Amino acid sequence: MAITSYKGKVAAITGAGSGMGQWLAILLSRAGCHVAVSDVNQTTLNETLKRLDASINATSHVVDVSDRSAMEAFAAEVNERHGGINMIFNNAGVSVTGLAEQMPYEDIEWLMNINFWGVVYGCKSFLPFLQEADEAAVVNTSSIFGTIAVPSQSAYNASKFAVKGYTFALRSELADSHIGVSCVQPGGVKTNIVASSRYIPVDNESETKEDLTQTFEQMARKTPEEAAQIILDGVLKNKARILVGKDARVISWIEKWAPTGYLRILQALINRR
Repeated sequence: MAITSYKGKVAAITGAGSGMGQWLAILLSRAGCHVAVSDVNQTTLNETLKRLDASINATSHVVDVSDRSAMEAFAAEVNERHGGINMIFNNAGVSVTGLAEQMPYEDIEWLMNINFWGVVYGCKSFLPFLQEADEAAVVNTSSIFGTIAVPSQSAYNASKFAVKGYTFALRSELADSHIGVSCVQPGGVKTNIVASSRYIPVDNESETKEDLTQTFEQMARKTPEEAAQIILDGVLKNKARILVGKDARVISWIEKWAPTGYLRILQALINRR
């Protein structure tokens, strides 16, 4: 049995200092769910705590998801302070924009350690506690860029494809258990992921990071609140894949019918620009 109701449950959320993670915490608290919010920044966590419903038990934890021992300690602390755990939302993520040939190894490793290994550490650290709950769920955030690959996003694509594969395999392994497993694939959501990203310009004629951030803001259609609500609705239905936004659904459809042909469409659009 996966999650049938949020009331009275306990959820741990990474990347909860802003964006979708923050709104997951807010909406869960309004539904009567106790939350353990984590981020690398205590200041942003404090802002999240201020917005939670006062009726629930909320704890904050400064955690670097790329640190295995820190994630293991986080899971143990949540279990101790809340007396059990029902859900882990592995939501923390970062991005790096740049050509594969030019991207430094250090930037690729930084991204993979957070986006992929952070998810693995979250799953493996929390699963022993989820096994003890009557209802439980693992919710891993991939991206629609875990379905299609685009130029300048090779590292991000790699991490999100990896999260999707890992999550689907985990779902199959836990199919006969009481633990639901969902892979979240958002399209454009108005978060600060691009503003906080690392950027390697091709040359002096390239767009600036500010240009990229502005373009993303214009293209992103869903608010973090809307995205979080879609995710929570999907978890209650124990969906294997939760597509967030019309753009995510359209891209998924395109990849389904043109699994490699979409690459030519992308190249044509890039050439037109």
